[in-house]
Order: sequence, then C-alpha cells, then structure tokens
Amino acid sequence: MAVHDECKLKFLELKAKRTYRFIIYKIEEKLKQVVVEKVGEPALTYEDFIATLPTDECRYAIFDYDFVTEENCQKSKIFFIAWSPDTSRVRSKMIYASSKDRFKRELDGIQVELQATDPTEMGLDVFKGRAN
Repeated sequence: MAVHDECKLKFLELKAKRTYRFIIYKIEEKLKQVVVEKVGEPALTYEDFIATLPTDECRYAIFDYDFVTEENCQKSKIFFIAWSPDTSRVRSKMIYASSKDRFKRELDGIQVELQATDPTEMGLDVFKGRAN
C-alpha cells in the first residue's frame, strides 16, 4: 500500500506547527494508496473529530489531544487511531489492518495508538487515561 506524500506533509505540519486538530486518512482501494480525506482546524473539538469519522467505514486518524497535567502544565499528545467499526466491510477491515503498521511507520512522532471499533473505545476518558 502506497502512502501519498500529502499524508506525511499534513502530519508534519500538525506535529511541528499544530496547524490541525486532526487528520483523517482513507485508503483508496483502486489506487492502492493512503490519502488525506479531511483535516480539522485547530479550533475544532473532540466532538467535531468524532463526527467526521464514518460510522460504517474504516479510517486512520491522527488527533492532537490537549490536556492539563496534575502540575497544571499545558501539554498535548499525538494519537494515532485505527478506526474499524463493526459495521464496515470485512474486506475493508482486512486492508486497513494489514496496512496499519506500514502506514504508521511513515508518520514519525505518534505518541499513543488506539484501536477502536465504536466511539466508546476512543472516548475522551480513554484519551485522558492514555495521555498521562
């Protein structure tokens, strides 16, 4: 599975400049390539991010999670989410699962990885728990 240059470029922008809140990636099966489907502006929220994920199709996503530590320090962590809802096609789940590690290697700087089949598996409580 090839990775479009824009995928790495958008990720680097998010990592270095915090240009986006999130990035949604999609596998174009015909092109056998991972492409950027949507980017979210920094002002968008976690709820906006969840709303952009399709309910019946797999995606990869990057989410820049901001939080405050117990010492009252403002921090952020970059989450990689492998979104694979139960209602998506089996073939799609297999393609996303088999391409995940290769794709993740292209994005240098991921701090936390989540695997989710429904929104509760990547709720804000999960982000909070994994960020510390």
